[in-house]
Amino acid sequence: MKDKNITTNNKSIINKLKDQNKINDSLLMGISSLSLEELIAVKLELAAEYINNRLYGFDIWRKTNYIVKDAILKFAISTTKSKKDAARFLGITPQEFQKTCRNYKIDDYFKEN
Repeated sequence: MKDKNITTNNKSIINKLKDQNKINDSLLMGISSLSLEELIAVKLELAAEYINNRLYGFDIWRKTNYIVKDAILKFAISTTKSKKDAARFLGITPQEFQKTCRNYKIDDYFKEN
């Protein structure tokens, strides 16, 4: 059985992406100058460009809630010291937090390759 009080230390998204060579300090400097809204819009524009602006059939309006919650959950885990602290940060119970992590497959995301 897994330890329910396992620490969330060393779960930095930035470090994970750096280890995967997806980002570097220069890119982080550019990102830090953007608002969250601008960053999301840039990512969507890049995604649309990659598929020749054919986003038809992707229900982005309804999926936005899932996308944002996934990002906030990853942020909470990367900036708190324990799962209990992450749950408190999010304003949910530890039980809700565990269920949410399972639903969003968060443990898989933070597994080391």
